[in-house]
Amino acid sequence: MPLSDNKLPDETSKSALKREMTALQKMGETLVEMPPSQLDKIPLPDALLEAITFARSLKSPGAKRRQLQFIGKLMRTIEIEPIQTAIKNAKLTNMQVTAQFHQAEEWRERLINEGDDAIQAFVNLYVDTDRQKLRQLTRQAQHNRKSGKNTGAEKTLFRYLKDIIDKVG
Repeated sequence: MPLSDNKLPDETSKSALKREMTALQKMGETLVEMPPSQLDKIPLPDALLEAITFARSLKSPGAKRRQLQFIGKLMRTIEIEPIQTAIKNAKLTNMQVTAQFHQAEEWRERLINEGDDAIQAFVNLYVDTDRQKLRQLTRQAQHNRKSGKNTGAEKTLFRYLKDIIDKVG
């Protein structure tokens, strides 16, 4: 297949370069939107970290867009694989935390609605559970729900369940 006169075999097309730059800008946008606690865990060069911090302070959409373009430009000069890996790990961690939170909510509802059967199922699944404390917290939450009071028993039960699930998970 003959090559055109104006294109060398190792050149990338303008479209491919633009797609790459857009992908880097989107990764930069992800970094800008991350909470500081997660951003600290990502290996970033000082210049990039400074640009991300500055982008967070911008209110004007146009200024923010230009700063994201600058972040994309900075990212073209560094190795992005470690950053991509760290972003994926952060997203996985967020998904795990969310799943554990939902699991604790589901168990709280099940314990309040089903009582002793659900307590037994929970203790079978999480063997390190203090059965007596779980039963007491469940009874308090059930009593509050029946009487229409809000003494915080459901919240206390939820926290207890979440602590147990987090230790195992």
